[in-house]
Amino acid sequence: MKTHSERLRPTILCHALVLALAAGTPGALFAQQADGATPQATASTDQDEDTAEQSANGQTRTLDQVTVTGSRIKRAEVEGPAPVTVITADDIEKQGFKTVFDALNTLTQANGTVVNESTLASQSIFAPNANIINLRGLGPGRSLILINGRRVAEYPLPYGGQSNFVNLGAIPSSAVERIEVLSGGASAIYGSDAVAGVMNIVTKKNYEGLEAKLYGSTTTRGGGDTGNLQIVGGKSGDRWSLTYAMEYMNREAIFTRQRDFMDSMRDSPIASGRTPWANLYLYDFDAPGYVSEIADACDRFFGHSVVYTTASGSRCAQYDRLADSTIRSSDDNLSLYGSGVFDISENAQIFMDAMWWRSKARYSTGTQWWSPYNEETGYYYYDVGRGALMDALRVFQPEETGRDGLMTDNDEESWSITTGIRGSLFDNRFDYELSYSHAEYETDTRTPRLTASKVADYFLGPRLGNDPVYDYYPAYRLDYDRFTTPLTPSQFAAMSATIRPRGYSEASQFQATLSGDLFELPAGPVGMASVLEWGSQEYELVADPRTLPNADPAEEAYNWNDTGGRGARDRYALGLEFSVPIFSTLKAQLAARYDKYDDITEVDGAVTWNAGLEWRPVDSLLLRGSYATSFRAPDMHYVFAEPSGYYIQIFDEYRCRAENNNDVLAAACRDNSNTDYYYYTEGGRRGNRLLEEETSKSWTAGFVWDILDGLSVQADYYSIQLDQGVNDLSNGYVLKREADCRLGVDRSGNPVDTNSLLCQTALDFVQRRPSPTDPEGTAVTLLTVGPINTATEKTTGIDATVRYRWDTDRLGRFNVLLGWSHTLSYEFTQYAEDGVLYDRDNRSYNWNARSRANLSVNWNRGDWGANVYGSRMGSIPSYDLDRRIAPYLLWNANLSKKITDRMSVTLFVNNVFDKIHPRDDSYADYPYFYWTYSPIGREVGAQLAYRFQ
Repeated sequence: MKTHSERLRPTILCHALVLALAAGTPGALFAQQADGATPQATASTDQDEDTAEQSANGQTRTLDQVTVTGSRIKRAEVEGPAPVTVITADDIEKQGFKTVFDALNTLTQANGTVVNESTLASQSIFAPNANIINLRGLGPGRSLILINGRRVAEYPLPYGGQSNFVNLGAIPSSAVERIEVLSGGASAIYGSDAVAGVMNIVTKKNYEGLEAKLYGSTTTRGGGDTGNLQIVGGKSGDRWSLTYAMEYMNREAIFTRQRDFMDSMRDSPIASGRTPWANLYLYDFDAPGYVSEIADACDRFFGHSVVYTTASGSRCAQYDRLADSTIRSSDDNLSLYGSGVFDISENAQIFMDAMWWRSKARYSTGTQWWSPYNEETGYYYYDVGRGALMDALRVFQPEETGRDGLMTDNDEESWSITTGIRGSLFDNRFDYELSYSHAEYETDTRTPRLTASKVADYFLGPRLGNDPVYDYYPAYRLDYDRFTTPLTPSQFAAMSATIRPRGYSEASQFQATLSGDLFELPAGPVGMASVLEWGSQEYELVADPRTLPNADPAEEAYNWNDTGGRGARDRYALGLEFSVPIFSTLKAQLAARYDKYDDITEVDGAVTWNAGLEWRPVDSLLLRGSYATSFRAPDMHYVFAEPSGYYIQIFDEYRCRAENNNDVLAAACRDNSNTDYYYYTEGGRRGNRLLEEETSKSWTAGFVWDILDGLSVQADYYSIQLDQGVNDLSNGYVLKREADCRLGVDRSGNPVDTNSLLCQTALDFVQRRPSPTDPEGTAVTLLTVGPINTATEKTTGIDATVRYRWDTDRLGRFNVLLGWSHTLSYEFTQYAEDGVLYDRDNRSYNWNARSRANLSVNWNRGDWGANVYGSRMGSIPSYDLDRRIAPYLLWNANLSKKITDRMSVTLFVNNVFDKIHPRDDSYADYPYFYWTYSPIGREVGAQLAYRFQ
């Protein structure tokens, strides 16, 4: 990986070049803000009264011209042809949020589910310490996230081991002025990735004064104590302005043992889910059954294990094996931000923004385990002492590992810097901006894991040849006393090593924009904006050599596979946009863009365009519509991922159908406790350098209506279709196709061409070898998948918002905002010939809620203020698909008091009613609720704010 000095050298040279060019550039003083939009979504404080009026009644009001996300043409109207939602810094605070992610995660458009830090036993695989948003359920990477209209470095670790995204947790809320969200395609304006929408985070500028905020909170169920310090300041002179911010946050972890509804298998709503997890067992395949004397060792394990007896024998089991998992990691975060402008003359202004963020997080997946795995034969061995083919499992207790033996440390650092010049040309008719930005992101993860050879030597000793029957399975003599005696933390540490994957990504961009009025038409001026861009993207994911398929056997990590990858690409783009007044009440917006990619993929050039109409038949009513084409270049890790492996549980469809007359719905096939058909195996994956770009088309139609003074309603219909979507072939799909090809018929009995390319691919993807229950070798031992351009996704729905402002003489001022999004349809197709694989209501594959709604009610009177915020996630089908479980409704509330002219105090209660998750009596899998619901519970906190000047 590059050193810091090697990375900084070209960056500093580029910054110096931009500034040198700026010194002699002519133009008029640039007085408008060039990188954001007018705040327009909500108004919840006294100082936002004017903004509220613009938001609710902005169709006829004349404003200073500004740039609104979704267009580079400055405009004097708040609303445009495509809907844009704005969340201000004040909204974030008033609604009880402390981070950018918390605010965006409650967007009604963010109905797509993602793996988060509450997802047990997955944190080290699925982007630890990262905050992810999924607009419209189309995937995290299909929403473009910008800071001040510019791209940032992506999170180096791939989501789900597959694709990259932007970590919203790395953006400090203290630096944020507002967030603008455009839901829908916008590649004609911003290029690749703007498929589901654009989230533009606008940072603070031209700040005057100095303010500090000290915040502390805790959870009423235990854990999660949080402290947060924010300092924001700024100063300006005749020709300059400087804004700065600092934020420090320290947060305590929350463990599963601190939540009584998920700390034990006894919490299951159904009897079958209360079966404790096996902790210690030996299984004799020749008897067959579990070795009963194992029960005698249960009481050695600190009283945490119980004897579980079946007709097949006994084994030690535990009800609370994951009690030491974290459901929220501990964090120690520090961020710095600075922004400055300087008028180098009366006709030009140079600017610079910089942001730095450092995070230290700790989390745990709760347990480690060992079974005598062999790459050739799987989890079985021949025990020469017992003279039998055996399977064994040993789960290590926290008392054996020590707390640190379960904890992963994740350190991250990111920074970005932007420099440029802006001004005006030709008697202020045109505004221009030249800018260069560079961003980098690094991760360093340290995870304690068992070393395969050391733990095998401790329990099994040296290999003693092969079994005498098949001459296939490795032969050992298990040390029974060691196997049934607890370890000490020092013994566990001696068999472990610290696995250390590292990641790095960077993004650079030069951008030149020119905008202004070309000429006058009878209905008004024709606006134009042009953009010229060069961008460079690079990433490197360095996996620990001990986790790769070719690892040194003496150092190989047990049951832990990682992924590596590295690659780079350059991008060039040219875009044009026009705003054309057709009549005084009708305006059209047209845009087109060409992006040229220079990398090893099949992507060459991509042309996108959009068109929009705004019609104001009366001053109080806006009718609008837009159509856009978009694209997304294949994700870097989809392209450059190096061969990697992992362990997965599969449904072996071939064995099921072969043994049950091709009936995949037979009772034996549907019994997920049947280990002949449901079992763990090794999976493999690698990138695909032949991928092409994804394409999409979207359109919206809606209205904004100012019904009364202070009352405004807007509603928009949307439709987005993504074609040639890049997705890994699903494990289930590969195994289904492989079964068809091996049997020569599909599930319905229709003949299948076994010589087809699809069959050859499916058969190559699935490797099988003998197992104790199948000596002929039909058990899957390796399942390989990879990304391909095949998928089609389509979603339609409605977004609606109601805003109401009510001023009274005695009771104060009230502001109400109600937002609602409802998914009318959603369809996913893996292959066209297969038809729709799943849709909006197919709970087996689609976990997204059909609807989301938000309600914010704000009150101000004199020195007092209060806010109530509610978030509702719609119902989803139950686990057994027989009914729908209840919606998920959370309420936040706060009360503030201005103590002096400079000091204020606010009390916060988030999740006022301590809501956890809707009950699903058919959900038998731990932790008995879908992980999109928060297990945190109620949080209470207080903030002291003081303005020094």
